[in-house]
Amino acid sequence: MQISYKWLKDYVSFDLSPEELSVLLTDCGLEVEAMEKFESIPGGLEGVVTGKVISCKSHPNADKLSLAVVDTGQKDLLPIVCGAPNVKEGQSVLVATVGAKLHTPKGVMEIRKAKIRGEASEGMICAEDELGLGDSHEGIMVLPQGTPAGIPASEYFNVETDWIYEIGLTPNRIDAASHIGVARDVAAVLNHQDKNSKYKVIWPDVSGLNLATNTYPVDVRIEDNEACPRYSSLTIDGVKVGESPLWLKNRLKAIGQKPINNIVDITNYVLHETGQPLHAFDLKEVKGNMVIVKKPSRGTLFETLDGEKLELTGEDLMICNQEDAMCMAGILGGINSGVTNSTTGVFLESACFDPVSIRKSAKYHGLNTDASFRFERGSDPEVTVHALKRAAGMIREIAGGEITSDVSDLYPGKREAVEVTLSHEKLNTIAGKKFKAAEVRGILNDLDFKVLSDNERGFRLKVPRYRVDVTRDADVIEEVLRIYGYNNIDVPDKMHSSIVINPKPDKEQLQNTVSDLLAARGFNEIMNNSLTKSVYYEADGFDPMRSVKIQNPLSQDLNIMRQSLLFGGLETIAYNRNRKVRDMKLFELGNIYEREKKAEGKDPLGGISERSVLALFMTGRRQPENWRSGEEMVDFFDLKEAVLAVFERLGIDGDIQIKEPEGNNEIFSYSSGIFLEEKQLALLGLLSPPVLKRTGIKEEVYYASVEWDELLSLVAGNLLLYREVPRYPEVRRDLALLVDNSVSFDRIRQLAAGMEKRILKEVNLFDVYQDDDKLGKNKKSYAVSFVFQDKDRTLTDEEVDRVMEKLLGAYESIGASIR
Repeated sequence: MQISYKWLKDYVSFDLSPEELSVLLTDCGLEVEAMEKFESIPGGLEGVVTGKVISCKSHPNADKLSLAVVDTGQKDLLPIVCGAPNVKEGQSVLVATVGAKLHTPKGVMEIRKAKIRGEASEGMICAEDELGLGDSHEGIMVLPQGTPAGIPASEYFNVETDWIYEIGLTPNRIDAASHIGVARDVAAVLNHQDKNSKYKVIWPDVSGLNLATNTYPVDVRIEDNEACPRYSSLTIDGVKVGESPLWLKNRLKAIGQKPINNIVDITNYVLHETGQPLHAFDLKEVKGNMVIVKKPSRGTLFETLDGEKLELTGEDLMICNQEDAMCMAGILGGINSGVTNSTTGVFLESACFDPVSIRKSAKYHGLNTDASFRFERGSDPEVTVHALKRAAGMIREIAGGEITSDVSDLYPGKREAVEVTLSHEKLNTIAGKKFKAAEVRGILNDLDFKVLSDNERGFRLKVPRYRVDVTRDADVIEEVLRIYGYNNIDVPDKMHSSIVINPKPDKEQLQNTVSDLLAARGFNEIMNNSLTKSVYYEADGFDPMRSVKIQNPLSQDLNIMRQSLLFGGLETIAYNRNRKVRDMKLFELGNIYEREKKAEGKDPLGGISERSVLALFMTGRRQPENWRSGEEMVDFFDLKEAVLAVFERLGIDGDIQIKEPEGNNEIFSYSSGIFLEEKQLALLGLLSPPVLKRTGIKEEVYYASVEWDELLSLVAGNLLLYREVPRYPEVRRDLALLVDNSVSFDRIRQLAAGMEKRILKEVNLFDVYQDDDKLGKNKKSYAVSFVFQDKDRTLTDEEVDRVMEKLLGAYESIGASIR
């Protein structure tokens, strides 16, 4: 939002410099993000003066150039080489002296001393376009005869300068989205700093507005009082639409507004003065002399003043005449109802609309205007008539015409102002400073808070209607503190704090630990939006009835909460694939959401569960491409190794089993589950082509979903134990076992663990061999290593052999034999 320094001083009188005002605004919560100098003519015509051509003759070395001697009011006359065909002796002209910088259509040009075809030139006699005063370049600009030489051009043309503040307005401070709104804060701060109340906000006087006759009244009807709580209007006839006066155009240009015509410019001026959006209709387009504020039926077509055709939703509030819609209320006018050069009568609207209704329509249709910006955040219903009269008076003064109706003011949605109790004790506790009651009262009075009652405990306050963000005592405390100045709150000599015992395990620390582990293994972390598209969960593998739907989605691509981290990761893979990134290892730790049952009662969150999940994705080559590595692609076992590494790093090392998974298997071509004590902790496998097709991926992708909350609960029960480094050596034995294809290595490992728990430390599979001709059909060979160790002594061969014999017996029971 842009605020003009000079314009602001029309509403509150102060002596602060532009820089001092910038500091004051930032300190009271209106952060100044930038401050720029505005000049009504680019460059401000600095270095340009009026001059008189003393003599003019042809250039001896160029047919189209002239040698002029010019008096610029200085001691010495200036020789200037000029190429304009209309330069003559005795003319009054504009001269850019040496060092001046001209903002021409071709860019900034600095005037320097030069020799042109052998003749000295110490300036430049300027044309209109070279000064930014017009578009003509047919010749030099000739001033009226007798214009004194030496007058600065900025003074001659009354160049206006100003300072413009770019304010980063927070969404709750729509009351400050105008010059009067900012002036209110400036006055409050200055009154507090000077310990008086001499600074007052000066509102434009509209009391003398003569409403003349009631010869052209318009019948106004409101069909939806909730969407339009107040609608004020009047008519003006006999206006002459044309260009706005220079002062008005400069005011609008200074804050980045483009002047259009005097009627539209006045409505924009009043908007940025008071914060109240206005709309001017061509009176002859108000068919039937009737204005109806209503929501037309769904499917009704409406063409905006930009020529865009919109299909209404049935919930869009419109300003209609007796036949059709003229304007989308509080957002944008229609193509036929706006003010044009042929307009002679105006129907002027000043209304208050429901913020929710305006925001829904603006977002749905993708519209964003100065009016919708203010109505979406809540406008002041009490200022509509004042703004209406202010604009009507300016129109009558600038565009002529006569006010031909009384003010029509329908106010069906009037509501009581919010009342808040402010406790002195709570204010002092939150602020960390003891305030005097009189000081607080002064600040509240300057901010238009009405003190209903006052006692030793605090104040009972009525909140001004334009402060839609103030609904509780904490909001009032914030108002007091920002005017008092956060920088003025003393920092105490000592701080009081309590010892906080963090619950164990530390979730953030464990998350960082696992993230570091995966990053060290070549994974990249991704973070995706929790909102996603419902179409992902309408195919096999998911239950669309369990999706948590968004009531007012921004788009159909963000209309539900994600049931899984799967599709966010696949979108990331597809995005990178399209940019020639082939090899990826990704992980994400985030929340997923499911609806367990229908919400009961009025609780919109009833039956919704939320839990944390760790997702891993692998696709492409196992190693980055280089001359040493081949084209080995990642596979299921790479993913399994990464998941088990996470378990190991978290100290989860109980009876982990890998077997047929439970739950959502339809998304996989093949998969496995990782279990601990019959509880599934992870699901991993190769994603099926139909799932990959939903995001346009053709290559293989391996995916694992780990129940993070379950892992945390297991970590919480772990004890940190110290074990001495073993003093005695390990003993290794290898077996080549011939088994059926149906026997998994996990079965081999479990049998070994069940037979010997004291000295058997490790069971490892280091080779798998299959050959139907040599081993037999449906047979395979496992090369398995067994590591034994005793912490108290060195094991003997006899002890190890006895254990191996027991293991062989166990393996024979499942049909295994030694090769």
